[in-house]
Amino acid sequence: MKQVVSISLGASEKDYAFQTEFLGQDFTIRRLGTDGDLEKAAKLLLRMDKEADAIGLGHIRYPYGVGPRYLNKYKQHKIKDLGAQVQTPVTIGSALRNVSFEWALRYIEYKFGNYFSNARVLFFSGMYSYRIAKVMSEFTDNLTFADPILENGIPKFINSLDDLRAYAHSAHEVLQWVPSQRLTHSVVPMKAWNDYILRKAMQKASILVVPNYGFDDYLKNASLEELGGKTIISSTVDDERVAFLKERGVDVIIDTTPKILERVVAPNVLAALILAALGRNRDQVRADDLLELISAQKMDPRVVYPSGNPKRVNRFAFVIHPLSKEYLKKDKSVEMLASFTPPAFLDAVEKVIAYAPPWVYSRVTGIKSPTGVEAEGWLLTVGGTPKQMLAHDPEFTYSRLLQAARMAKRMGAQIMGLGAFTKVVGDAGVTVAKKADIPITTGNSYSASGALWAAADAVRRMGLIKIEKDRRINAKTMVLGATGAIGSVCCRLLAKAFDEVYLVGRNTAKLLAMKESIHREDPDVKLTVTTRPDKYLADMDVIVTATSGAGKKVLDITKVKPGCVITDVARPLDLSPEDVAKRPDVLVIESGEIELPGNPELKNIGLPDKVVYACLAETIVLALEGRFEVFTIGRDIEWEKVKEIYKLGLKHGMKLAAVSGVNGVFSDDDIARVKKLALEARTQSIAS
Repeated sequence: MKQVVSISLGASEKDYAFQTEFLGQDFTIRRLGTDGDLEKAAKLLLRMDKEADAIGLGHIRYPYGVGPRYLNKYKQHKIKDLGAQVQTPVTIGSALRNVSFEWALRYIEYKFGNYFSNARVLFFSGMYSYRIAKVMSEFTDNLTFADPILENGIPKFINSLDDLRAYAHSAHEVLQWVPSQRLTHSVVPMKAWNDYILRKAMQKASILVVPNYGFDDYLKNASLEELGGKTIISSTVDDERVAFLKERGVDVIIDTTPKILERVVAPNVLAALILAALGRNRDQVRADDLLELISAQKMDPRVVYPSGNPKRVNRFAFVIHPLSKEYLKKDKSVEMLASFTPPAFLDAVEKVIAYAPPWVYSRVTGIKSPTGVEAEGWLLTVGGTPKQMLAHDPEFTYSRLLQAARMAKRMGAQIMGLGAFTKVVGDAGVTVAKKADIPITTGNSYSASGALWAAADAVRRMGLIKIEKDRRINAKTMVLGATGAIGSVCCRLLAKAFDEVYLVGRNTAKLLAMKESIHREDPDVKLTVTTRPDKYLADMDVIVTATSGAGKKVLDITKVKPGCVITDVARPLDLSPEDVAKRPDVLVIESGEIELPGNPELKNIGLPDKVVYACLAETIVLALEGRFEVFTIGRDIEWEKVKEIYKLGLKHGMKLAAVSGVNGVFSDDDIARVKKLALEARTQSIAS
């Protein structure tokens, strides 16, 4: 039976001994701690030269991954030099550690898909964890290194890989000889400030990379506030450390050291085990050999969920804006000033705030899919109302949206959605998607799906249209804004379900082209194109209004048929509350809002709890699915994407919210009242 011994400068109370099998051979593995006693470690090393088949040296700080090599501590060199004098193969496990670092990240990214995409990562030591940082930089630019604070006591973070390399090769070397570093570590105000900014950085990060050697020192004072919901990347995370992290709410632990034995052991032990099993010296095992062995033996990194349940949280951002100058009054200071100032004051505020940089309106948390995946994000506000956006060139709005995209990326969002009027300005998201460093979607695929989803539900509840299974509905429908992004899809969807569809738009050529396109897909549907909807309104059973008129009158509701179901998809709405009030015998619904899964928390956006607009829901669905890609942009929505986002929404627990209008949710009694008035109006019309 072969023997592997780990001689560690660490605590002797963590010693162990056990027997195991590896590569078809039997082994006894022992750990001998020396409590930091170098002389004791040297004696053990010389003694084990005759007894062990391979020796690992533990609790020795590995060389930095970047910067001058001579920066390693002298005392560690001393024992490593002694190891070179014995005949038994001796290793500190650095080669295995380096390979496992890179393998761990690439394995996780491959297995879970986009796990590190634009993650906010805090490294307690970038110089020590340089190999992890180098690989991580392929997936995210949001890297923060605490080396100046923890190494030199300087209250400054490093925020790029290039700056880390510059620090390692110049500033770090110089600062080793500056006496002030000892002062900053000991002076209470400076130390307190360093502790404060480090805690804040931990709170902002989604992933913490913690070196094994400093695990206890770096995290001993960390609380739920700093570690709750985080992913921790470290090595040799034993049961004691798992319990520690569990108490502090850590969601995921990625242990770069594979657990292939009965217990967690350090890289030096695994490296010594490999040397003994292969019968080779340290210099005879190359990185390629280790990688091949890791693959063959399935030495995958260990992923631990302290709570016992797999946990993944994806992140999104969504852009909103005030729909009119009246929305600005939701700010109490603006409302107060507007109450005793001339109307021109509010006009001035509307113009000025359009130039404001984006800001965070609300944090969004608590969204949880039935699949177990969670999503969190931010609602970002740009100040322009639709009136102001139309008053400027599209580039004016593009620049604010690109500012928002940069802001979203810095915060760690993996995808950003465009809401309300921002998704129709200019080329409907195409330019923003090309220039942004984060995937963009307008949400129009789900908006179209949600609109028809809501319309179908409203028609069913009204009960004025006969619906027969597997047959087209014998009724007339109209789409205003038929050539727009959402309107065009609504036309195609209605053409598959109804006998007649009326396409209304301003561009005759586009209307005719759409008519031909729909007829190729559904030749049995009767299609009518027009630029003047009024003469057909009285015959319509269902109307979808999806214009970008920004408050302009597009529909004379007084001419609409009693009992008609109108779905207003436009933002701002095409029909004002005053218009709706004119026709209590018509059911006007505000498109299809979506009820989110889980227990979402966010500031009021004018909808019931858990309910959001479909365009926001699309962004959230893509986040839950881990589809961090440009999905819906431009004025031509792909039919396949409409179907796909609908199915993905169902997968992740999205539900059609209660049908609502300008005055809130419609109850069954409300709909019954509209139906009663509609039937009475129709009876009176026949009598007259």
